[in-house]
Amino acid sequence: MPKLSLIIPMYNESSIIRENADILCRALIKDFGPGNYELIFVDDGSRDDCAEIVKSLELPGTRVIRYETNRGKGYAVRTGMLAATGEIAMFTDADLAYGTDVVKQVADEFDAHPETDLIIGSRNLSKDGYMGYSAFRKIASKTYIRILCTMGGFKLSDSQCGCKAFRLDAAKKIFSRCEVDRFAFDFECILWAGKYGMQIREIPVKIINHRASTVHVFRDSVRMMGDLRRMKKRIRRAEIGPEETR
Repeated sequence: MPKLSLIIPMYNESSIIRENADILCRALIKDFGPGNYELIFVDDGSRDDCAEIVKSLELPGTRVIRYETNRGKGYAVRTGMLAATGEIAMFTDADLAYGTDVVKQVADEFDAHPETDLIIGSRNLSKDGYMGYSAFRKIASKTYIRILCTMGGFKLSDSQCGCKAFRLDAAKKIFSRCEVDRFAFDFECILWAGKYGMQIREIPVKIINHRASTVHVFRDSVRMMGDLRRMKKRIRRAEIGPEETR
């Protein structure tokens, strides 16, 4: 069993994926060693050739999962998590927004805290978490997170950070029961973790690489509020056996 499965959801990423796939692979070889990781790219029904680009690189320890119809980031992450075989299953964004050092940081945190089931990156735990953001984008991002956390009843400082990791057994339990295909999937996996009594740990991360956000604060907040209400009701009513809890 490899130490790490790193899952990269991608949609129309042909402009960046050749360079970033190579950067990721080099970092994983350096930090974990050959054969001790797997790098899983999940192509979420892209209209470009990003899947073919990754395959053509023939990078060690790398595989591509592709399906024809665009389903959303949540579906892509879930697909990768259920295919993962590493002791730790982690996802991050194809643009390497949080850099590559965070991957080793996460693995080290799991080693240092064996009681932890999930590690969630947070841009709100250090002063430089939003370094490089415009003032407007920083305020918009924080407002968006605050609205959703208030609705969801969460005490985490950054539920929407695109950098989360799970011990493999936790990942399989959570994502086998997840149903949300788009942005609200972050909340869904956290809700299931709470249902199972799992231990969540936040670590500080910062944005290294910037690109335009696809989030529309008002429209997406309204949409996600509806998703939150439905998933909270569904998960609250769900039954789990005593042997499934920690």
